[in-house]
Amino acid sequence: MIKINDLRKVFRTEEVETIALNNISMEVKEGEFVAIMGPSGCGKSTLLNILGLLDNPTSGEYWLDNKEVGHLKEKERTQTRKGKIGFVFQSFNLIEEMTVYENVELPLTYLKVKASERKKRVEEVLRRMNISHRAGHFPNQLSGGQQQRVAIARAVIANPKLILADEPTGNLDSKNGKDVMDLLTELNREGTTIVMVTHSQHDASFAHRIVNLFDGQIVTEVQM
Repeated sequence: MIKINDLRKVFRTEEVETIALNNISMEVKEGEFVAIMGPSGCGKSTLLNILGLLDNPTSGEYWLDNKEVGHLKEKERTQTRKGKIGFVFQSFNLIEEMTVYENVELPLTYLKVKASERKKRVEEVLRRMNISHRAGHFPNQLSGGQQQRVAIARAVIANPKLILADEPTGNLDSKNGKDVMDLLTELNREGTTIVMVTHSQHDASFAHRIVNLFDGQIVTEVQM
């Protein structure tokens, strides 16, 4: 599903050139659950942003579903992401002025799904995430665990083939963190490919494979 070859990302200012990713090559098969680990500043989030088509590499290739997508223009990246990639962030990234229901519905609105179908799918995913009773609430009325459930509901509402999770339990206590990892594992069992950045060895243990980054390079890969 994912194949990257000699991927390189360089951030430049007038005085400094920082190599965030240095000739990385890796594959992620469809249905796999991969954890990316490493110290802060090693390039984990940069790699995830490129995989999520939020940024382009400086050089190298990124193949997604047999299509080279590493150097698309922003509009093309947005079109490719739609309905194909779901995101789960550490800080939840919910829209504060929208209710839980509206936050979850938003990707379907962008995809121009009919209102009746949107209603059915939103209600179904809220039930599954056990937050139906919070549908009319706003994010600031929810606990951290509930907000992350909403974020996962929004990520999966369009049935994406790929979920990218950046420290999904980073702001949660251990119980809510376990609930989130159980949800991601369940989605993976159903066939969703997951790539997750994490500092947590415990969270990484849920994955099929752990890729360790250091100074922008892959140093080890461990099959679980």
